[in-house]
Amino acid sequence: MEYEQIGAGRRVIVGMSGGVDSSVAAWVLKQQGYEVIGLFMKNWEDDDDSEYCSTRQDWLDAVSVADQIGVDIEAVNFATEYKDRVFAEFLKEYAAGRTPNPDVLCNAEIKFKAFLDHAVSLGADLIATGHYAQVRHDPVSESVQLLKAVDETKDQSYFLHRLNQSQLSRSVFPLGTWRKTQVREVAQKLNLTNAAKKDSTGICFIGERPFREFLNRYLPSNPGPMLTDSGVSVGQHQGLSFYTLGQRKGLGIGGVKGYQQADGSGPTWYVARKDLKNNILYVVAEHDHPWLLAQQLVAEQPSWVSGHFPVCHENLTAKVRYRQDDVQANINYVAQEKVVVAFKQQQWAITPGQSVVLYDGEICLGGGIIHGSTEINV
Repeated sequence: MEYEQIGAGRRVIVGMSGGVDSSVAAWVLKQQGYEVIGLFMKNWEDDDDSEYCSTRQDWLDAVSVADQIGVDIEAVNFATEYKDRVFAEFLKEYAAGRTPNPDVLCNAEIKFKAFLDHAVSLGADLIATGHYAQVRHDPVSESVQLLKAVDETKDQSYFLHRLNQSQLSRSVFPLGTWRKTQVREVAQKLNLTNAAKKDSTGICFIGERPFREFLNRYLPSNPGPMLTDSGVSVGQHQGLSFYTLGQRKGLGIGGVKGYQQADGSGPTWYVARKDLKNNILYVVAEHDHPWLLAQQLVAEQPSWVSGHFPVCHENLTAKVRYRQDDVQANINYVAQEKVVVAFKQQQWAITPGQSVVLYDGEICLGGGIIHGSTEINV
């Protein structure tokens, strides 16, 4: 496989996590003629040696791969920045009853800010990661566009939508035109030590541990009633912070009179609303209950990749969560740092704290933090 020598005389710092994606990304950049330096970011220190979140093996994997492909690598500790800029906001949002997406904030504040600043201090012309996304320089508007990856099943533009022109103009995503199967194949052909390593899931400081157990270490429990839409008590919640809209597991609801199925079994319950003032968690026994469906949402803190409100605000598509097919949407209203997004079809379990991300075809326009549905006064 031959690569165009587009990197001659240019230094690129690659965020190498120890995973297969960033490893192959570093190898591709070297084939393109760049001077490649790997950078391993340590973003979490609390219980770092636990079974749930250990960076030691990731560091060893990153070092091993760097040696195999012939690039230098160093480690840098951003744990303080992560705790101040990402984790503090994460806890604040959960304490307010919302469900934040720390990966979005981590990209904007750590991977493409603290990391970028450090890379510049090392004389980097560019930074690179193993994200599945693309950057395109538009000569007409003289701006940088964020595009979806070719492999839409792995596309990560959703998590990158808050990046600005300055950050994107110095970023490279070598895997944007690759499919995940190709990445695995190359890693195997190169005999990389992490070729068969599983993709990481979730965020490091939680890992695979029970989520409620983790939050309990930082947020107090505040039990309260769990009611149906008709006001029937079906149990007690452990604190509104520990639940998210649409959640159906871990509710602890047993048999409720009047809700049995034909075979005698109980229904599937879903979290449908949170009454923060009265500390009530509302649940419903119907997947498509009206409380779980909405055709509009209000988003706050809008962030546009281009730096300004999109010229086109109709016939767009949007995602209200990462693992979702694009749905048709319009931007209907903008005022005081808020936008209203309307969908052609009702959306299920739109969750405050998550991100709505808007697209014009393959171009990621940006998005905002979901505040709620439009029954809220904007």
